[in-house]
Amino acid sequence: MLTCDTVHVSFILYVILQSEKEKDVVNAVNACSKLFSTLLEKKDLFLGKLPTGEEEEAFIGLSAEEKYRLFMRQRYSSCVEMLLEHLDHELYSVKESALCCLMKFAEGEGRHPLEDLDWSEHYSFPRELLQGVVDRLLSRTTENSMLISRFQEFLEMEDVRYYVMSSIRENVGKVLAKNKGVGEPFMFNNVFSLMSNISIPSQESGLTNFMIKQEGESCLLSEHKRAFEKMWLGFLKYKLPSNMYKKILVILHDSILPHMSKPTLMIDFLTAAYDVGGAISLLALNGLFVLIHQHNLDYPDFYKKLYNLLEPSVFHVKYRARFFHLANLFLSSSHLPLYLVAAFAKRLARLALTAPPTALLIVLPFICNLIRRHPSCRVLVHKPKSVEDPYLMEEEDPAQCRALESSLWEIKTLQSHYHPDVAKAAGSINTPLSGLEDDISELLEKTTYELMERDLKQTRKTVPLEFETATQLLKGGGDVLGQHFCLG
Repeated sequence: MLTCDTVHVSFILYVILQSEKEKDVVNAVNACSKLFSTLLEKKDLFLGKLPTGEEEEAFIGLSAEEKYRLFMRQRYSSCVEMLLEHLDHELYSVKESALCCLMKFAEGEGRHPLEDLDWSEHYSFPRELLQGVVDRLLSRTTENSMLISRFQEFLEMEDVRYYVMSSIRENVGKVLAKNKGVGEPFMFNNVFSLMSNISIPSQESGLTNFMIKQEGESCLLSEHKRAFEKMWLGFLKYKLPSNMYKKILVILHDSILPHMSKPTLMIDFLTAAYDVGGAISLLALNGLFVLIHQHNLDYPDFYKKLYNLLEPSVFHVKYRARFFHLANLFLSSSHLPLYLVAAFAKRLARLALTAPPTALLIVLPFICNLIRRHPSCRVLVHKPKSVEDPYLMEEEDPAQCRALESSLWEIKTLQSHYHPDVAKAAGSINTPLSGLEDDISELLEKTTYELMERDLKQTRKTVPLEFETATQLLKGGGDVLGQHFCLG
């Protein structure tokens, strides 16, 4: 057992932890870490649940040694509470020191439990302490992305990661249920920052790095996947800000779906995300596409939803390049029904009539590629133009829009476009299309500024003329003007 000076030191450290000076607080945190880690290792702290009631009553009937252990356990609990408060400190150095100290305490409690374990409980993880840390990281009033990045070191440990996932689910459920599903922006950002830092090994043999022991649920990959799935589904069932939908959908197919035991459970979230509109709808369709092709999800309305995203605004939004990249991917299969491909080609052609040149340089090769994949669609090119176009632009169902009864007369119209590149691209439909598809990837990011810069830098060839070019106002052309006129 340590000497009675330990009691005085613990008192002093507790007081210094409340100091307003950064250096003093950081030093006190480091000293607390050394002191109580040693006490945990030497088992000099009271074991079991701390007695409630007046402090004097708690010590009645105890020996001097038991009083010492109980007293130091109380000081330890007080310091832990103070360190948890310091996770909200305005200075990052204090928060970082407090976080590292608390995780060291978690390791100490895991190796030397402070609770009496019966014969069946041979493994104990300090879940209460870790829950306190997670609750502070998911602050509702402070942005904690830097501190969460520092916490990434501990998430690499299998047992810590497993119980952090459970703690996140409990925190999110408790806070959002209390607020009727409404959360503050800081909280949403903190939750996303922490959850997006969690990744799970693909094989059970990858579970090798443990903070305490390789025992219990935390050493089973199936349990990790189940906890990961519950964590994300517990968060995504609430109404999220639009920017949060976008952040989640961007990482969905790479960082979330592969780690879930049942990825198809994301269908409700993706359907809700589609209803948000704009870029989020497109990203939601990307998630649905992954579920359809990789996890055998049956979702018959997929192409109908994609068809309804084709509006004039799609040529002017920031995500235009991503839209056509994904649309090209979605329509890449040669097994799509003819009516569906015809509907997409016709709708794009109709929208092309009012599109800017940069968009047309994407749309026209896109339509040609659709025809290459589905040669039967050439009927839209060779069909004679009727007086009235039967195509129904306002129809939301591609099966009912009567695209196959129409023709691609819009592309013929664009062959007279003022921009020579557009006219040339539209004219390619008149010639037999080669089997090799046009690569639209280089055109996706092209801007109007780049088109103009390219045109301005082009060197003009000298064209032979049938007359002498005038170089001055009254000279040139055989000086005919100079013979009859002069400047007075």
